[in-house]
Amino acid sequence: MTLGRTRAVSLLGLSGHLVEVEAHLAPSLPAFSLVGLPDTALAEARDRVRAAVTSSGLVWPNRRITVNLSPATLPKAGSGFDLAIAVATLAGAGVVDAAAAADRVHIGELGLDGRLRPVRGVLPAVAAAVAAGHPRVVVPTANAAEASLVPGADVVGAACLAEVASRYGADVEVPDLPPVHDDVPARRAVVDPDLADVIGQPEARHCLEVAAAGGHHLLMVGPPGAGKTMLAARLPGLLPDLAEAEAVEVTAVHSLAGTFDAGDGLVRRPPFEDPHHTATPASVVGGGSGVPRPGAASRAHCGVLFLDEAPEFPTAVLQTLRQPLEHGEVVLHRAAGAARYPARFQLVLAANPCPCGRSVGKGLECTCRAEQRRRYFGKLSGPLLDRVDLQLEVLPARAEDVPGERSAVVAERVRQARGAAVERLAGTGWRTNAQVSGRWLRERLGPRRSLMTDLDRALDRGTLSLRGVDRVLRVAWTLADLQGRAAPSRDDVGRALLLRTRGQGA
Repeated sequence: MTLGRTRAVSLLGLSGHLVEVEAHLAPSLPAFSLVGLPDTALAEARDRVRAAVTSSGLVWPNRRITVNLSPATLPKAGSGFDLAIAVATLAGAGVVDAAAAADRVHIGELGLDGRLRPVRGVLPAVAAAVAAGHPRVVVPTANAAEASLVPGADVVGAACLAEVASRYGADVEVPDLPPVHDDVPARRAVVDPDLADVIGQPEARHCLEVAAAGGHHLLMVGPPGAGKTMLAARLPGLLPDLAEAEAVEVTAVHSLAGTFDAGDGLVRRPPFEDPHHTATPASVVGGGSGVPRPGAASRAHCGVLFLDEAPEFPTAVLQTLRQPLEHGEVVLHRAAGAARYPARFQLVLAANPCPCGRSVGKGLECTCRAEQRRRYFGKLSGPLLDRVDLQLEVLPARAEDVPGERSAVVAERVRQARGAAVERLAGTGWRTNAQVSGRWLRERLGPRRSLMTDLDRALDRGTLSLRGVDRVLRVAWTLADLQGRAAPSRDDVGRALLLRTRGQGA
């Protein structure tokens, strides 16, 4: 037989597409060509595959070899096709059982010594193969635990090409080579810091609880040392564990980003990302040359994205956050297509009120000119702040302040409030109040139109936009959930309005 077939998976964002890998061997001058829209890394596979085959003790066929990756219109990137190309070539040469090879999906990079090296994105790739009706998958040993997390997958982990060929009937000795391990550092056991560590700050603590209960975005404005960073770091500890579907999606993102340790199983806790203010747009929202990779915004999916010293971030970074804040996903456009990554996170912004940070607090004198203050805080644009539900001024703690409740106590109230929201939103596709559309919220108010009086007044004065009205209503529903009420009262609406505008006086 001169034609060998098998399958691989091409990833574009989190979307996986099954690719048929065909190898045709013709009796002609020895050559190797790869067709089907491969990228540079994939085009280099011909050198890696040939070296790996000969290093494994297998005979490289001295024929004209044409490898086709179908469908040809689908872009293919990365080195994860190496194993499939090698298996298809060996099947075409009659070295391995062609029928057995065609029945499995092969994912993995080959080293020059024939060992299989781990690749990124195995979880979404295997999930795509299972969804396409091909659950039998061969992956590198280092990726086997991750691939096995996909329900319904029949995973075989292999250390080297010779081991794979031997499974398909090749007469080859399997060398005793140590498998290549993933270079992802083992994740240390992380214990969420406790809210009881925060001295005083009752308003900020309450605001943090509201943010956790409703999934709301939060802005904290205050002088250095007021506790903004300390408060933000304690928000993940108030959030409930991820649902099963959320855990799979978050784990898939971290698999593609190369920050997932399969030894810990699925990511069950909400992630926390805090990029430095020198970060580039590509590092925050994703991108890069070649295969677009998820950035901090996507790695924080279903968790918290914290921007400390937010006005110090480049304007381009802050503006790129508007799309994921509105739609819950990042779309990275390339000539070959668009890669989509989920990015439904809680944004927490921390800012000083001015460059010197001393325009608030007891007895502190600001040395900044008025123009400096306007320019500094003006980097947080109106459209960005309009998407932030809670805006709070954080003042320094006082000597007589005492610690507050522990995180476990607050987290239990958050859990009950979220449970009430999930029950109310059943069948809508929404899970938190922050996701609900304004139209749905207003319809739920029904005849209680009097609740909108304060909001209508703020809208007429120009202190609230129409989007701001919707966001105040979302916070009001969260306040009602925390109090165990079936619907918000006028006090809840007034309190929500106050929580939205408190930080705007900075």
